[in-house]
Amino acid sequence: MDINEIALTVKGLNKSYGSHDVLKNLDLELKKGAVLGLVGLNGSGKTTTIECLLGLQSANSGLISLLTFSPQSLCEANGKVIGVFDTPSLHPNLTVHQSLEHAALLCEKIVRTPQQVETLLGIDRFSKFKIRNLSLGNKRRASIAHALLGGPDLIILDEPFNGLDAGGVDDVLELIRYLNQQEGTSFLLSSHQLPYLENICSHVAILHHGKICVNGAIDTLLSDAGLTIKLRTSNESAAMTVVNSNNKIEILSSDSEGYINLSLSDMNSAELNRLLVENQVAVDELIVKTPSLTDLFREITSENSA
Repeated sequence: MDINEIALTVKGLNKSYGSHDVLKNLDLELKKGAVLGLVGLNGSGKTTTIECLLGLQSANSGLISLLTFSPQSLCEANGKVIGVFDTPSLHPNLTVHQSLEHAALLCEKIVRTPQQVETLLGIDRFSKFKIRNLSLGNKRRASIAHALLGGPDLIILDEPFNGLDAGGVDDVLELIRYLNQQEGTSFLLSSHQLPYLENICSHVAILHHGKICVNGAIDTLLSDAGLTIKLRTSNESAAMTVVNSNNKIEILSSDSEGYINLSLSDMNSAELNRLLVENQVAVDELIVKTPSLTDLFREITSENSA
């Protein structure tokens, strides 16, 4: 792939603390214009990965490129690469507006004024509030506002939804969507909030035990996961005979509520229903469960828990 089409490349990244290996030959790629969600259990290495990307930690080995810049040369990117961390670290005694004005002085070329980013993030009414007097959610908004003074091509957000109420989450999601679709901004989002990531991300990478276990387009990954069906019938033994004879159907379990849980591959629910009826199996109830990112995450981390 043309290097000009890639926003972020990580190859063979290794990081250890003493004898403890945190990242193990980690590979990751983010195409320009994509929104990539980086997910993993606590201790999986997400924060260490981001710190290595931004040059805050030195990797033991591996290659990292952000818009062709190395982590050590990000100062030369002149604000094209932005990182916003989980815990806001703005000067507590400056007002929101003073903090943004100071950041604007450090920006080679601003594309939005402090007033504009205040409005964009919904914190204009707190413009004269000192940072120390803001709620955690509004401190987070103020941190993100700093990132938007310039015209970043790549934004890395660590737990962007922490401390936000439902309205705040919606605002941040809409902002990410706007910047991505209207300005082509690429995003790497590290978060535990899987439903939010599924809402906004085009791609996902699941980090587990220091390795990327799954990496790809969310639509493709969930499509490959197949359909899960809950089937209830008064003739369970006949139903079992039918599904056992079809290699497109896998029996997952039978539960205490009387359902047979099935996984379908290359078959939809209508085809399953027709197959059962044609074999004189009366279907009392058939519930289709569409796979979600949360389901995929639990499956992957459970399978790779050892």
